[in-house]
Amino acid sequence: MTETTAAGAPQTAGPFSRFEWLIAGRYLRSRRRDTFISVISALTLIGVAIGVATLIVVMSVMNGFRAELLTKILGLNGHFTAYPIDGRFVDYDPTATKLETVDGVLYAIPYVEGQALASGQQESTGVSVRGISAASIDKLKLLQAGAVLGGWDQWDQSQGVAIGQRLAEKLGVTIGDPVTIVNPNGTNTPFGKTPQIRSYPVNVIFNLGMVEFDSFYVYMPMQAAQTYFKLFDDVLKPGVAPPGPDATDAQIDAAYERQYQATAVEVFIDDPDNIRMMRERIQAEVERPLILYDWQQRNETFFSALQVERIVMFTILSMIILVAAFNIISSLVMLVKDKGSDIAVLRTMGATRGSIMRIFSMTGTAIGVAGTLLGVILGLIVASNAEALRAFFSNLTNVPIFPPEVFFLSSLPSKIDVTEVSIVAGLALGLSFLATLYPAWRAAQYDPVEALRYE
Repeated sequence: MTETTAAGAPQTAGPFSRFEWLIAGRYLRSRRRDTFISVISALTLIGVAIGVATLIVVMSVMNGFRAELLTKILGLNGHFTAYPIDGRFVDYDPTATKLETVDGVLYAIPYVEGQALASGQQESTGVSVRGISAASIDKLKLLQAGAVLGGWDQWDQSQGVAIGQRLAEKLGVTIGDPVTIVNPNGTNTPFGKTPQIRSYPVNVIFNLGMVEFDSFYVYMPMQAAQTYFKLFDDVLKPGVAPPGPDATDAQIDAAYERQYQATAVEVFIDDPDNIRMMRERIQAEVERPLILYDWQQRNETFFSALQVERIVMFTILSMIILVAAFNIISSLVMLVKDKGSDIAVLRTMGATRGSIMRIFSMTGTAIGVAGTLLGVILGLIVASNAEALRAFFSNLTNVPIFPPEVFFLSSLPSKIDVTEVSIVAGLALGLSFLATLYPAWRAAQYDPVEALRYE
């Protein structure tokens, strides 16, 4: 298309001029005889929006799932678990104090752990019994804040246990009720080992929002757990002669002192992804030989599966946007066929091939841009209210959606990642633009003489 300058000389309109935007806008607006093409364009726009929204929602839920699991798992289990090489961990308190002086270490928590059978009023189930001190509970904010019944006051002197809410429901116990803990590795007798059986009152019932912890773990005071699992040695006091065969129990107790042991020390660091450097730093600054087992090794299979699932889901759901991009191609091809005479008239009026190509490219890209913006808005709204929508549809259909027994979490988490949303939007815009190139190129190849011959 040409314009006239003040000197009267004709001048070709530049790329993306007002003229090109005007024609592209007219082709986007529906007219009575173009209703079918407009409906296809509208459906294409909706397809792009649904694809973008679906991808944002799914990626946000998977991000939330990973972040929530990471928070719950690392909220109780350290980023490193330090085990003694010699097998007897009697210096666990000095070791934990030394670990906390390492730059990058938040805190270190000694603990005792063993497997046992827990019995209540209804049934029995296998549990993991963990001994921990009140000072350590103060550092584990997730556990400290997770108490729904009872409290952690006077924990070290309580001689009771803390159990998860799901485990309490399974055993049929509540605050004050006894829970019998059975350890198969009990006392040695001439006839073999007899099980260690003891009953403890329930002092705390906690709910951490993760099925594995709420239904499998039993916490008890550190020293009570050491005594129960017999993690101690009676050592003769320095400078004291061994008591004779006729010594009384009081004399024997006075001559020996009890050295308690720990299973390991949980080490929490400020950057969970900085595992390699922190391992080297801890081994260099802590003189005691320790075996450091990090959280990535402990959960390698699980988090690797999550990462693979994220990549596969992103790839599969991107196909929705690709299908919508093919719909842009089909709608533009139909538009080019319908506007053949218009293209010929524009060419005879001076419009260049490049101008025709830009007009139809802008028309198709506008559909993609509108669909992408609508999809981003819809996806952000749904992702921000994922748990509310899950609860609504679960109540509406009376079918448990996202059951915690399967997915380990009690609610549907969602975490919006701005970078991923930008990648999804960029992918949709890129595919939409690429989808316009072939129909726009075909429109630019129209011969005005052939197009107008039968008009």
